[in-house]
Amino acid sequence: MNPEEQNINPEVEPSGTGCVECLESGTWWVHLRRCTECGHIGCCDNSPHQHATKHYHTTGHPIITSFEPGENWFYHYGTRKFFEGPQLADPQSRPLSQPVPGPEGKVPPDWQEQMNK
Repeated sequence: MNPEEQNINPEVEPSGTGCVECLESGTWWVHLRRCTECGHIGCCDNSPHQHATKHYHTTGHPIITSFEPGENWFYHYGTRKFFEGPQLADPQSRPLSQPVPGPEGKVPPDWQEQMNK
């Protein structure tokens, strides 16, 4: 087994269709990331709250993958490297009907100024 794949559970399903913490708090995100160990969906580092990275720091789960349509990459926080990984349980991404940024109705008009760049 590839060392990166030690923290990948291909059978675990995503925790939902949006960032868990943003949905709970009523905030918004730019893009979504999926923890490959437990399926947690968090927001990317360009999002105001960076929940995917916070999940890594809280849990120690080091690998994420994109949860955006058409993106197929894996990232290891510890090595700071991108790599190719195995097929994970469906769904592979957020619904196509979900806007970016999202969720619908929660994104402020000045969202671009609020992004972490």
